[in-house]
Amino acid sequence: MSRRAALAATLALAFALGACRSTPPLAAPDAGSVAVSSDAALALQRRTGGFYLRLANRRFNSLETFRDFIMRSHFRTPELFLDYYADLAESLTLAHFEREQPIDVEIREFLFEDALTARVQVRFQGRDDRPMRFNRVEVLRVDRWEWADGTWWIRPGRIAS
Repeated sequence: MSRRAALAATLALAFALGACRSTPPLAAPDAGSVAVSSDAALALQRRTGGFYLRLANRRFNSLETFRDFIMRSHFRTPELFLDYYADLAESLTLAHFEREQPIDVEIREFLFEDALTARVQVRFQGRDDRPMRFNRVEVLRVDRWEWADGTWWIRPGRIAS
């Protein structure tokens, strides 16, 4: 391998490693996290997976997304949905998401605070809407989910992570 090819390979590897930013793990609450039954963990995984999958490739500045009854069904009250929707839409706008549209939504981690409460770390990625910026933008957020009435519900509000 020539010196030029070796340098090119090294630069490509360094760029690839830099592009693969790792996210910090969720910090355990002061009381520590708990182990839960596999049924509870699987129920949370199914419920959150369906919810966050629904958020990918959706414009958050559109009535269609705002009126989505399936997305709303993950909240116990209409007011909780409005709080979450407004907070997420604002986060996407501030991060300069093109059309306020996440292209990729990825669940990064689950952490159970207790048997009835879990934190879910989620990464939203999209295109940058600013001129001459061809990279991606992202929002990393932590959402709280609570178990009640036999279902996991998302509970809006700021969580110190």
